[in-house]
Amino acid sequence: MPRVLFGAAYYPEYHPADLLKTDLELMAEARFSVIRVGESVWSTWEPENGRFNLDWLQPALDGAHERGIAVILGTPTYAVPPWLARLYPEIAGERGTGQRIGWGARQEMDFTHPAYRFHAERIIRRVVERYAGHPAVIGYQVDNEPGPHLPHNHGVFQRFVDHLRNTYGDVETLNREWGLVYWSHRLSDWADLWTPDGNAQPQYEQAWRRFQADQVTEFIEWQADIVREYARPEQFVTTCISYERQGVDDENLTRRLDVTAGNPYYAMQDGLALPAPPDSSQHWPTPDTWALYLSADRMFSSRQEPFLVTETNAQAIGPSWVNQPAYDGQWRQAAWALVSRGASMIEYWQWRTLVFGAETYWGGVLPHSGRPGRTYREIARIGAELESAGELVAGLTPDADVAMIYSMPSKWGLAAQPALARADGGPDEGSYLGIFEPFYRAAFEAGRQVRVLHAGQAVAEDPAALAARHPVLVAAGLYVADDATLDWLKAYAEAGGHLVLGPRTAYADEEARARREVQPARLADAAGAWYEEFSNLAADLPVGEVEGSPLEVPEGAAGTRWADGLHAEGAHVLAAYHHPHFGRFAAATTQPYGTGRITYVGTIPNPALGEALFRWLAPEAGPWSSMPPGITSTGATSADGRRLRFLHNWTWDQITVPAPLPVHDVLNGTDHEAGAELSLGPWDVRVLVETPETS
Repeated sequence: MPRVLFGAAYYPEYHPADLLKTDLELMAEARFSVIRVGESVWSTWEPENGRFNLDWLQPALDGAHERGIAVILGTPTYAVPPWLARLYPEIAGERGTGQRIGWGARQEMDFTHPAYRFHAERIIRRVVERYAGHPAVIGYQVDNEPGPHLPHNHGVFQRFVDHLRNTYGDVETLNREWGLVYWSHRLSDWADLWTPDGNAQPQYEQAWRRFQADQVTEFIEWQADIVREYARPEQFVTTCISYERQGVDDENLTRRLDVTAGNPYYAMQDGLALPAPPDSSQHWPTPDTWALYLSADRMFSSRQEPFLVTETNAQAIGPSWVNQPAYDGQWRQAAWALVSRGASMIEYWQWRTLVFGAETYWGGVLPHSGRPGRTYREIARIGAELESAGELVAGLTPDADVAMIYSMPSKWGLAAQPALARADGGPDEGSYLGIFEPFYRAAFEAGRQVRVLHAGQAVAEDPAALAARHPVLVAAGLYVADDATLDWLKAYAEAGGHLVLGPRTAYADEEARARREVQPARLADAAGAWYEEFSNLAADLPVGEVEGSPLEVPEGAAGTRWADGLHAEGAHVLAAYHHPHFGRFAAATTQPYGTGRITYVGTIPNPALGEALFRWLAPEAGPWSSMPPGITSTGATSADGRRLRFLHNWTWDQITVPAPLPVHDVLNGTDHEAGAELSLGPWDVRVLVETPETS
């Protein structure tokens, strides 16, 4: 792409037709280069069964093309029309067996049902065939944010049984692998398999979640294959991912698409302030600056390559009681943060704020009045900056000081049997993220950049090669893992990598069965540390330094929510608990292994402990690593090999940063020598390209 694509989702069908010309002119003035259209209105494309209305979009596509604005065309399959729900009530999805999802929102259907598939295929073919040849169309988005439900319909369940039969061969094998002797669940025939509604067996749940994710992946691949029958060679096919949808396994979902696309939404105003509050709990949209960066790094992780942002905040995003539009400058900050981590498109949801419907108060670039205001001016500034920066910032590869393993099977396993408790004592089904995210946050607050790797992506590489490219690899919460994965982790350390293990890693096998080994399983000897008991923590557990430890533990450091009863057996103790009972255990240990090292962290670190830990793990973070409070510094490499540096000021203060190297300011065209003072205003961004030293 010659530049980062920039635009918004545009729904001319929701607004008076005489606004089209005004809208397109305003988009062109804001330097929009792309719009997304058509994905939400099946009932407009096909008002009645078999009666099609395909020409209504032509004026929008023609007008966009006249102004040099490209178009991403969506398939409308996620929102079934009322006539289809009326004619085929059997396509309704079921949240539980026989418990239909009422029609009236979206994605209520069993997307595997043959009747739904027949009509979905017909509308896909008619729409794509009609517009595939239009010169404005550069790509397609099939469906929209798939995977919100786990359908329990009869056909889905019967295919699940068939899947198990093909996987395990016979019921005796399933009985043995799942431990179905427990509670008299042993099957004598495949017909004995119970439906998932009342299931309490974690092995069943693991298989069910994996199967459901496979159904979503197959559905998106099915649509992509249909679209490709009509698409021109230069047109891409993708879908937009909401990453916490329960039916999504993003690594597999994106494998047969042309590019990853995702929808990161985030809290504005003080949600982007640094320092972030101590509470690291996340929800939708994500609060805290570190979580915005994690959203971007997760999108990059899907295919380990640059990605598209198909939706993100224009104004406040959420229902009518959630209204916190951005402070001046925050749109720029978020856009450039996403670009710095590999975004090749920034597309806002949406162009015009709706005056009706469930999303009336999900703000667009234009407010309800349609008059360009503060939001439009801020976004137009970003458009001009991206146009000026051009190909330099398109398709960046972000830097990584450390790598972290992400595991969907572990996420499912720790949802079925949560390790962590909520504040009210109930189970925290988000236990996997409750372990993973504090480690990511710790790296971020230490000024270290993270490359997120799916477990399958990591073990597909030679461990020595990965150790050379990513010398620090964190595996925290890697609960579900087969023997080969654990042996690969050990080989990574043996080949020179610094392997960091965290709570629950290596505890269960690929069926989510607890391993009959000293923990961490298959890694305890190499780590020089082991445990056999563990505890939830009702309050933070103070952590302090150990004499001779290379880890400098600051005041206020603590373990949170969890503590393994970790014993050092050969390993050096890095940090210890200050507690009459837990003081007998190590908070963290480290030991050389092969030509590398294995460190075990037996608790979930609070920000103070986590930041200290990552400053020790990756002490050499480059000349830009020392930043004043409130400033983040991230690096990336352009497609032509040039080195870029992004400075963000996430505060209300005017802050000055010395340039350790000669740089050229991409946004204002000025050159600075090493040592020059770079000033950042409140909520400001500097985009710099490093320039060679001159003699």
